[in-house]
Amino acid sequence: MPASIYRIDPVRDLPYAMEFMTTPVGHQSPGLQRVLHVFRGEPLKDKYVLVTTKPHTEWQLARLSGERGKPLTRLDVFYVCLLEAERDIFRRRWRDFTGQNLPPITATNAQ
Repeated sequence: MPASIYRIDPVRDLPYAMEFMTTPVGHQSPGLQRVLHVFRGEPLKDKYVLVTTKPHTEWQLARLSGERGKPLTRLDVFYVCLLEAERDIFRRRWRDFTGQNLPPITATNAQ
């Protein structure tokens, strides 16, 4: 898969990250759609995914092998809230793409 023509800028794209953290599901601005396109378009090898361990109640973090037929690697991270799982994967991808951790969400930077 070719690399995306888009890049993530940790300063310019921070408002879109905050948008995702406050509302991970639903309507998303064009800027956030661009960021998600980059994250979701990454190569399959080592890509973060969620595995349902108990339907609608528990998920486990895993990484893809990137090779057809090879099993994924399950990590020792479990979630009981799907939205928190999505936020955690976004944080991990942000760190992978920018080299920086997302700042904590506060009432002032979440708007």
